[in-house]
Amino acid sequence: MAPLRFSANVSWLFPELPGLPARLRAAGSSGFEAAEVGWPYGEPPEALARAAREVGLQLVLINTPPGDREKGEMGLGAVPGRQAAFRDGLEQAVLYAKALGCPRIHLMAGRVPQGADRAAVRGEMETVFLENLRHAAGVLAQENLVGLLEPINTRITDPRYFLDTPQQAAAILEKVGRPNLQLQMDIFHWQIMDGNLTGNIREFLPFVGHVQVAQVPGRGEPNSPGELNFPYLFQLLEDEGYKGFVGCEYQPRGDTVEGLSWLRSYWDKRGRPQAGQ
Repeated sequence: MAPLRFSANVSWLFPELPGLPARLRAAGSSGFEAAEVGWPYGEPPEALARAAREVGLQLVLINTPPGDREKGEMGLGAVPGRQAAFRDGLEQAVLYAKALGCPRIHLMAGRVPQGADRAAVRGEMETVFLENLRHAAGVLAQENLVGLLEPINTRITDPRYFLDTPQQAAAILEKVGRPNLQLQMDIFHWQIMDGNLTGNIREFLPFVGHVQVAQVPGRGEPNSPGELNFPYLFQLLEDEGYKGFVGCEYQPRGDTVEGLSWLRSYWDKRGRPQAGQ
């Protein structure tokens, strides 16, 4: 069983540094070989690519643009009436992914419209999402890219987010039926919404293209106080043969580098993956 491969989510880690290039350099200096960025669109892609190259980082994940943040948008994939904007955002994400050599794009579903009843609009939103995902799968296939669907918990993080359980996401993926669309498993969100992590990991891991981790409920480092036993979960992912990346998408409780003691301990015990693993 090969050791897990970890990526630094520089939208969350190294918050003391002012920009994404500096955070990418810090991630490389801290021992990471991969990184991910939520929304890279405030920086020229060339600057991000150059910073990553300087420290030998591979970019492994970005998100589609959120839409109009001032109007409360958080992704557009399932939002009625925003299909054209979703497709424009997808084109922008593809341009960045190609420039960064990044193989995966999280296709953000978005929120239930303000004031709407979730149950009343669920069918319409799923129809819009399916239409947009089929379009996205075709666009991504032309560039040999993978699209990811991430359920986000509606109990703590985002009460209006449309896609909130692994079961809902898996059902949508089955309806779309495109091999280059996969599931993004954020263990933080999955624990809050459904628990049953051992069963859900075993059931859904064959469809998972990326994993993210944070402790519950505080969203701190995996070794911070909380509900989750990460040594067990990491061993489970290894035992189940997971070969993708594990994104460190958590809020550091203090200095980011000092807070990476959990990862250094993992590397000390399991070693680091060899190139090509």
